[in-house]
Amino acid sequence: MWKKIRIFILLIVLGTVLQQTFLDKADLDWKDNFYVAVYPINADADELSADAEVNAYIKTLTRNDFEPVAEYFAAESARYGVHLRRPVEIQLGDVVTEIPSVPPTTASILDTIIWSLKFRFFAWQNSPKVNVKPDIKLYLLYYNPKTNPVLSHSTALSKGRIGRVNLFGDAKYADKNLVVLAHELLHTLSATDKYNLEDSLPIFPDGFAEPDKQPLYPQDLAELMGGRIPINESKAEMPKNLSFTIIGNKTAQEIGWLKPIDND
Repeated sequence: MWKKIRIFILLIVLGTVLQQTFLDKADLDWKDNFYVAVYPINADADELSADAEVNAYIKTLTRNDFEPVAEYFAAESARYGVHLRRPVEIQLGDVVTEIPSVPPTTASILDTIIWSLKFRFFAWQNSPKVNVKPDIKLYLLYYNPKTNPVLSHSTALSKGRIGRVNLFGDAKYADKNLVVLAHELLHTLSATDKYNLEDSLPIFPDGFAEPDKQPLYPQDLAELMGGRIPINESKAEMPKNLSFTIIGNKTAQEIGWLKPIDND
């Protein structure tokens, strides 16, 4: 009896996943824009001094602080002939007090699946209303740079279109924060990382903004999913802001802005 119930539940889950996958792919025809809700979270709430500073920073945030991301996607999509004036709209939601669980550090597929389900349940429980029902939800975890000078990698899922984004809760880092946010937003649209996970160096050629440049180094820009501007074979720098990045051809293919090249 229990075996039949488990099989039934698994079939429902599989059906839901397949349906979501179909809907996700259909969305990437870019006939309509994506509404993105960003929810600030004070990730330093357990540390009194850090908590106060991060809270103060979060209170200063307005929708206009995220407008450069919407403008960036409008400009980049236009380069690829996407006929939407505003392919992405950012909405600032209310502060969320709960913190989503940290992604597993193990390579276990089961652990990753369990975590992703927990995260999707978290998003279902922690989605304060915004003006327009969002297609994408990004949870912005703000840390005090004084107590957390180095942040762990952010994570976003294309299934469910949700992201857990680690950022600095300080106005000095606002421009770089938007680079990280835009990178994770692309993950929710099926874009893949184009940097080496071991050393964070962009992978040639897809992780380079100008793979045909001669000489190749130093590059002037970063491919957004490559993450950094390659300076030489062993060094790359974080872009100062979104104007120092572009969305490359491979990423454009992954998110539906550019048709894959047929090599047959």
